[in-house]
Amino acid sequence: MDLTGKIAIITGARRGMGKSHAVTLAKSGAKVVVSDISEEDCQKVVDEIKQNGGEAMAVKCDVSKKSEVEEMVKRVIENWRKIDILVNNAGIAQPLPFLEMKEEDWDRTLNINLKGSFLCSQAVVREMIKQKSGVIINIASVEMGQIGVGATNVVHYCASKGGLVAMTEALAVELAPYNIRVNAIAPGLIETPMTDMVKNNPEMEKALLARVPMGRVGKPEEVSNLVLFLASDASSYMTGSTVVIDGGWLAQ
Repeated sequence: MDLTGKIAIITGARRGMGKSHAVTLAKSGAKVVVSDISEEDCQKVVDEIKQNGGEAMAVKCDVSKKSEVEEMVKRVIENWRKIDILVNNAGIAQPLPFLEMKEEDWDRTLNINLKGSFLCSQAVVREMIKQKSGVIINIASVEMGQIGVGATNVVHYCASKGGLVAMTEALAVELAPYNIRVNAIAPGLIETPMTDMVKNNPEMEKALLARVPMGRVGKPEEVSNLVLFLASDASSYMTGSTVVIDGGWLAQ
């Protein structure tokens, strides 16, 4: 799964799974764009990649803002002339009871988790079509609309991730004639800053792990290995798929 010569953009890459994806793709030879809302944090990831012999650049970008997304793509093209891989990883989860959820809470979650992936994909696809190749990987969630995986206090989050899976399938069909593949990954409970609230609440952690046959929280690098597979030619006949990585959660 060698990515030498490939250019990859990873959004939400300053920490957590996004950082892990960036480091993993860089180790596999890709030149990586580390993108997030804090350029300072992104630069720390870039420095780490460079220390390990990789090549990367930091780009500040709020994925919910079209102008910033287009500026990011412009910078990448100016520096590296093409874009081969986009990992739409940027996302937020802010638990709130449904009746306490304000319109702005809904809008913020959908704007980052779903609209952001739309904006990034659209901007990148314009470049991918020129080269008649490309890979888009959307990071969804097991809470994406599967039967039996409802959750309280995250209606907006679940709606955004379900929409992302639907967008993945539709986009895969539309872009297949251009040799652009689009797949999604649906992680279960993964150890990241986003799930610190679980780790810091023993009762919640116990209840969630009771639903995981493997009995443990997943590691970011385990998801990153799947990102690498989908980004590489090893998955050349895969498009429109959503691959679950959840320790067996959905199998119960």
